Amino acid sequence: AELPPPYTAIASPDASGVPVINCRVCQSLINLDGKLHQHVVKCTVCNEATPIKNPPPGKKYVRCQCNCLLICKDTSRKIGCPRPNCRRIITLGPVMLIPEEQPAQPALPVQPDGTRVVCGHCGNTFLWMELRFNTLAKCPHCKKISSVGSALPRRRCCAYITIGMICIFIGVGLTVGTQDFARRFHATYVSWAVAYLLGLICLIRACYWGAIKVSYPEHSFA
Repeated sequence: AELPPPYTAIASPDASGVPVINCRVCQSLINLDGKLHQHVVKCTVCNEATPIKNPPPGKKYVRCQCNCLLICKDTSRKIGCPRPNCRRIITLGPVMLIPEEQPAQPALPVQPDGTRVVCGHCGNTFLWMELRFNTLAKCPHCKKISSVGSALPRRRCCAYITIGMICIFIGVGLTVGTQDFARRFHATYVSWAVAYLLGLICLIRACYWGAIKVSYPEHSFA
């Protein structure tokens, strides 16, 4: 594809002074009388278009190998010929932009690959890949389990204390309220034991979560 150069009307050498221009395809003379307001004119011999003015701002002329004159954006890299018997894809050269005109590329958010965590047992730093706090992590240095953040053990400790105390209160209530019934039906003692056992287990778990080591992240990713 070739880019036609800027075109200007050529004054006729005739005495009448009618403006004419040579067709860029067949070189025939095209009468421009009454057509100077147009950007392109059509040749009456070959029926091809010839520009007589520079393209509109942001546009450019491109002539296909089939002589079809195309108008496209000046930043276009590929255009297609609209003629049914051609349909050629025209590849244009790269458009050089001055630095001020180059579009700014939006900064892509950088997603962290992990969180650096300081172990609560040995004090060494390791990479935690969960990218969320309040979870359990195993230190690769000392092989011990710790909580990443203090919110998780605090919640678990409070929950187990609450459930354990409820079970113990239930056990005390059963003991006081069913003493006479238990002397006749010894299976009642099983319900006492279950209530106290559940309460004891919950209190032991509360002690575990209350005493667990906490590892803190070096940086917090929002």
